[in-house]
Amino acid sequence: MDYSVKKTEDEWRAELGEEQYAVLRQAATERAWTGELLDEERAGLYTCGACGVELFKSGTKFDSGCGWPSFYESIRPDAVQLIEDNTLGMQRTEVRCANCGSHLGHVFPDGFGTPTGDRYCMNSLALNFTPGDTEA
Repeated sequence: MDYSVKKTEDEWRAELGEEQYAVLRQAATERAWTGELLDEERAGLYTCGACGVELFKSGTKFDSGCGWPSFYESIRPDAVQLIEDNTLGMQRTEVRCANCGSHLGHVFPDGFGTPTGDRYCMNSLALNFTPGDTEA
């Protein structure tokens, strides 16, 4: 995919901390139950930790019990890129920022009780949070 934000890996590495670089650019996963956004309950917007584009509204966040921040839909269908991921002997769907191609997490069809039935399981290190009214 041709992303709007184009940077070399050296540029990304210089801008992001070591842990963020590992998650966003190398598809690492932070340990469950350790992310600072897991228990965030305020109204606001979640944006890409690499490029700042808006990804999720707080109203779509729910407690899935999985240990990572979970959302049932992205702010717009074209805000994220979904890619088949068959690594680690599993069949999953990777979620990337459609603006810069950074790895955010995975989406699973087990968001039971949500309007979409989806669970976007995101790494806190892949997101930034800005509190405020998300309806404006």
